[in-house]
Amino acid sequence: MSRRSITAMPTSLERPVFILSPPRSGSTLLYKVLSEAPDAWTTKRESHLLIETIPGLHPRDRGWDSNRLLAADAQPHIVDELTRRLIARMSDRDGRAPSAGDRPTLLEKTPKNCLRVPFFAAAYPDARFIYIHREPVETINSMIEGWRVPPPKFKTYPDLPGWAGPTWSFLLIPGWQELNSRGVPEIAARQWATATQLLLEDCTALPEDRWYVADFRHLVAEPAKEIGRICDFLGWSYDRPLTAPLPLSGSQISAPDPGKWRRNADELEAVLPLTQTAADLARSALATRRV
Repeated sequence: MSRRSITAMPTSLERPVFILSPPRSGSTLLYKVLSEAPDAWTTKRESHLLIETIPGLHPRDRGWDSNRLLAADAQPHIVDELTRRLIARMSDRDGRAPSAGDRPTLLEKTPKNCLRVPFFAAAYPDARFIYIHREPVETINSMIEGWRVPPPKFKTYPDLPGWAGPTWSFLLIPGWQELNSRGVPEIAARQWATATQLLLEDCTALPEDRWYVADFRHLVAEPAKEIGRICDFLGWSYDRPLTAPLPLSGSQISAPDPGKWRRNADELEAVLPLTQTAADLARSALATRRV
């Protein structure tokens, strides 16, 4: 456990916060900014291995179906192990590990978690969820770029059984097998649409006080105001200075540019109709769930 005493650590999480979004939606930027809040405790990285090395949670253990996890998967022994691992890796913004007297509030960001809302909602009944919305054309364009980046960046399942396409990148969605003969633009569009629709359907089933919608464009243009809205929802304080432009998140493939999707306009226009239902849900959530 890397020099941490098990007996000196808390054994439960206090109202954990999960940032939700499809890949390449700005969640890393939001995570980095919110991790500077005095109330936030983080593992300082995405939790892919932390979660998927727990027996029963890797897609391999589930017949390679997908990254989807439901409430029934939140078995007590699994939740206990997940909680133990998260606490063992958590620290506050100053790098301090939690002690027995702390009631740490986890801030977590792993894009696959947009397929796991029912699992986390059942595992942690007081958990809150922040969905960050970014325009689909921008996000899908960035996902296409990610699929085309040479390994290992963004490559998640290089030996995916039955997959004959390019090395699998990003989250493994339900129905991925149907994409075997599809091009990268359609794969990325289907990933975005499936992830967005599932996370919004799952969040809508929760009480309203358990989820909030953040706006990537407002985060970039008016970071102090957007972070203020989010912290008001969470009941957090925030004492770091915030001015636009925010520092780059470190996960960029190419230089930030709101219009760079136009470089792939023909490919995007061919697949955007596949995203219409999910895009409508996302825009509706953005319009109705912001305070």
